[in-house]
Amino acid sequence: MVRVMTTDIADRSAAPAATSFGVKLAEAARAQRSALCVGLDPLPERLPAGVGTGGAGAARFCTAIIDATRDLACAYKVNLGFFLAFGREGIDALDRVRAAIPASIPIILDCKVGDIDNTAAAYARGWFDAFGFDALTVNPYLGEDSVAPFLSYADKGVFILCKTSNAGSGDVQDLDIRSASGETEPLFLTIARRVAAWAERYPATIGLVVGATYPAQLAAVRDICPGHPILLPGIGAQDGDLGAAVRAGVDTNGENLLVSASRSIIYASGEADFAEAARLAAIEIRDAINRSRLAIDRMIVTPTGGPDGA
Repeated sequence: MVRVMTTDIADRSAAPAATSFGVKLAEAARAQRSALCVGLDPLPERLPAGVGTGGAGAARFCTAIIDATRDLACAYKVNLGFFLAFGREGIDALDRVRAAIPASIPIILDCKVGDIDNTAAAYARGWFDAFGFDALTVNPYLGEDSVAPFLSYADKGVFILCKTSNAGSGDVQDLDIRSASGETEPLFLTIARRVAAWAERYPATIGLVVGATYPAQLAAVRDICPGHPILLPGIGAQDGDLGAAVRAGVDTNGENLLVSASRSIIYASGEADFAEAARLAAIEIRDAINRSRLAIDRMIVTPTGGPDGA
């Protein structure tokens, strides 16, 4: 049985405030030898019987998953909606789960915020300052002034929604618009260009959310943003092609890609062995990611000739 461990809130505040999110993420990825981001999406109806119910049960469930995977993940993604579904108890659970994640591992709050500037500033103060999350997902569709408050935090990360993994993402994100050069392109590429420009002017580590379900679009975004971290949902339950997504999404060093998996890990078993099953599922996905990255390395053309050096 995996032992549930908790980390005191003070442990996370001990992390150096001056360290940028990009540096923290890179250090975690290299230390863990992992590009796996474990998503924590607790559903009331899927909590195993042994952890209890309500927000307290959700916290115990997520804490057990964290304990089982803390040496396998380069980051955790906590989805706000699933915690709000538990009401006031869910906010307490969210804080407990945040505190249980080791200080060396970045935590992304998947909240998809985006509002006018003074409201955005309040969100930033709440999620960054009061709750202490390392990064947020942010909706850019109100424009630069709506994301600027988040981008002003030098030690934080901001993942801008670009080409999301859901089937209906193309309803808006694929609409053709006229670019600055006068040519037409889908909206998600314009968003990628804005991200590249914002990264030149704001101190935060700015990344993008691009779904594994769209590897061709992912490759196009990577061309525009060659060095930005990309949060990649869509494998596992959404059936994204992991190998194709890794090939399209990593940077030239085989890094800066966070492959997010939630349901395929945390619900690998609904029984008393849920934590052990989650660990095995996380190992399988982490190793599959690393095999894909290694295959890319082997395909790189060497100065002496072809892929095999001939």
